[in-house]
Amino acid sequence: MTKQEIHEQGWQELDVLLISGDAYVDHPSFGVALIGRHLVQQGFRVGIIAQPNWQDPKSVAGLGRPRLFAGITAGAMDSMVSNYTANKKLRRNDAYAPEGNYGLRPNRASIIYTNLCKQNFPGLPIVLGGIEASMRRLAHYDYWEDKIRRSLLLDSKADILVYGMGERPVVEIAKRLSVGVNDIVGARCLSDIALAKSDAVPLLDNIPQTVIVRSHIVGAQQAAPLPSYEDILKDKNLLAKAALIAEKEHIRARHAVPLQQMHGNRFVIIQPPAAPLTTKEMDNLYSLPFTRKAHPIYTKKIPALEPVVNSIVTHRGCFGGCSFCALGAHQGKIIQSRSQQSILAEIKSITKLKTFHGTITDLGGPSANMYALVCQRPQGPCSRPSCLYPGICRHLSTSHQTQIKLLKAAKQVPGVKHVFVASGIRYDLALQDPNYIRTLITGKHVSGTIKIAPEHTEPTVLKLMRKPDIKVCEEFITHYRKIAKQHGQTAYATAYFITSFPGSDMKDMQHVRQFAQQQQLRIEQMQDFIPLPLTLAGIMYYTEKNPWTGEPLRIVKTHQARAKQRRMLLDKIQL
Repeated sequence: MTKQEIHEQGWQELDVLLISGDAYVDHPSFGVALIGRHLVQQGFRVGIIAQPNWQDPKSVAGLGRPRLFAGITAGAMDSMVSNYTANKKLRRNDAYAPEGNYGLRPNRASIIYTNLCKQNFPGLPIVLGGIEASMRRLAHYDYWEDKIRRSLLLDSKADILVYGMGERPVVEIAKRLSVGVNDIVGARCLSDIALAKSDAVPLLDNIPQTVIVRSHIVGAQQAAPLPSYEDILKDKNLLAKAALIAEKEHIRARHAVPLQQMHGNRFVIIQPPAAPLTTKEMDNLYSLPFTRKAHPIYTKKIPALEPVVNSIVTHRGCFGGCSFCALGAHQGKIIQSRSQQSILAEIKSITKLKTFHGTITDLGGPSANMYALVCQRPQGPCSRPSCLYPGICRHLSTSHQTQIKLLKAAKQVPGVKHVFVASGIRYDLALQDPNYIRTLITGKHVSGTIKIAPEHTEPTVLKLMRKPDIKVCEEFITHYRKIAKQHGQTAYATAYFITSFPGSDMKDMQHVRQFAQQQQLRIEQMQDFIPLPLTLAGIMYYTEKNPWTGEPLRIVKTHQARAKQRRMLLDKIQL
């Protein structure tokens, strides 16, 4: 992060400059740390500029011009989600900034940071990544401007966009550009490198899990066409069509084809996802020498680090397919799990830290109990958007035995007193293996209260969410409390619900409130629905229609109506 640190490494220049909207924390839960450490392991010299002063054009220039490219991310969150509430009011803090200070991350950070780099490093290739870029890679609905925006790659004028978890494509980009720069003396920009190559394919074409813009397309007959940006402007219903095609193709992974979407006379070309990381690759990634600390340059704490400093990521991906969730769409459907040996090794390393007092605060991932679950379909994962909805797929392994063994082994590591599962669990999956529920209770892996996310109670809304019937939640709560009682424990449960979801009205929220009261659920958190880019739920909000059937939906859009649903859930709950 400093010139002194560059010199201490013996480097004369950087290969890659990473710019992030988050403060720099060297912890595997933070994306820039993962990408940076991974690139260094591959032999590249990496510098990081965190939360540059976006009002100062020189704020990204402090480490000098990198040899290959600048990688830009808005951070762990879309910058508009980070800066504004569901009611479009400015947030008062930013957990990814020192002491939670607000204002260090600009609106539309990917665009701002790209412009800063272009001002300081003319011709330098710019690579976009992170969840903001991932969820805005196509023409999309922007809730904060209430309009359709173009692909972020066009609005930012970057050279290439990496979507999803980017370890594979980012290294491939670095390798290709390194070859190009080494072969072409004096080449200072991406277009120079591409034109100087003798073959017809530009240097960064055909990299899995990337998006590029071209004035023409090679092999167009092999790419699946999406409704164009201009056509979507004329007919908002085409946004749903584009999203459903994209979802189907990119869920298939191995069998997916490229997508193409016209913006004016240019093609936005979206390559299929890269192959998921193997267990060996995941183990290697999380074995990198993270300090698990904020960079020493900071004198104030980074709030986002506190709850995860002693947590362990066991896997990535989610096959739930919830229509409102950006995480599953970003990380992908296929679960990529670490080995037990890798996880235990990380726990052992944590026990040696001075800040460790015996508690692993979380052993989990997007959904904790998806760890080590795989599709057993002979042909491999299919294009079904959810392995759990409308019912659990018969090809999905549902035994939690590997997870049970991991929890027991983690608790036996010397110096470890408690191992908690703080990530949410899928209760429909947990019911498939009662031994897992029993292990959570008898092993005391729940810190006070178990977290579940029914999200809603009404069948019509749950169907739009792609969530199981509320009776499944009732069954889980009953079963969980029964086992807890058998072992002399009191079982508390915290439920997460979404208010103002498409199709939900005040009467529906009354039913949600009644359910919470009847089941004695704590509601410590709830979410005002935010129509996130590229999610089907966001498209429901914009089109006011069911994307699968075209039927009209009730949509709550005014601040007053949204506030009523929120108060209905929070103000009148009495347990």
